[in-house]
Amino acid sequence: MGSSRLHGKVMKDLFGKPVLSHDIERIKQASAIDEIVVATTLSDEDDIIVRQAFKDGVKIYRGSENNVLSRYYQAGMEFSADVVVRITSDCPLIDPNIADEVINFYLNNDYDLVTNAGLYVENRTYPRGLDLEVFSIKSLKEAYENAKKDYQLEHVTPYIYENSDKIFYYKNSKDESKHRWTLDTEEDFELIKAIYGDLYKGVHNFYLDDILNLFNKKPELFYINSHIEQKK
Repeated sequence: MGSSRLHGKVMKDLFGKPVLSHDIERIKQASAIDEIVVATTLSDEDDIIVRQAFKDGVKIYRGSENNVLSRYYQAGMEFSADVVVRITSDCPLIDPNIADEVINFYLNNDYDLVTNAGLYVENRTYPRGLDLEVFSIKSLKEAYENAKKDYQLEHVTPYIYENSDKIFYYKNSKDESKHRWTLDTEEDFELIKAIYGDLYKGVHNFYLDDILNLFNKKPELFYINSHIEQKK
């Protein structure tokens, strides 16, 4: 709830439901994901997130606000995770089909981490907002025990990127990384509302290609938030 750029963003109303609920509904469609855990903070301000996650029928873990790496690791241990799939809660256009592709690639190959996003912009081919990272609890434990720098603790996976030579960047057949479908500013929210206004009819049955087709029909959508810079 304490987002500095858009306070309370994950609980903003989006066609009758909080953004968080839309995230969860879409993630539930990924067949490779066994269990969803909302890993939030101990802050009183985030009690509302806990109540919503409970309503949406998913597990909840509460941990450190600033040491997100610790929060992730402890959540993984609490629920006996074997493989961790990291998805941020500000992505109400997350694509369960892409999630399944990336997860299954990880399961069938020998990498420490597989992602369709990652630390480095040049490796991106998917729109921002469809990001996920897949890694083992073993890799997370190693990061938890050894990461010391503030940014490593805040952003969960930098230690893995910096200390592994077994990272795989899962790429789309066409580079669509110019698109920004994450929720971090009011302009982002305007775009997401516009996409939902055209494609959401009470069920989540629209994915990457459907949204790209909408942009082909309405290219003006791109300019709603194209000037927004991602936080470094």
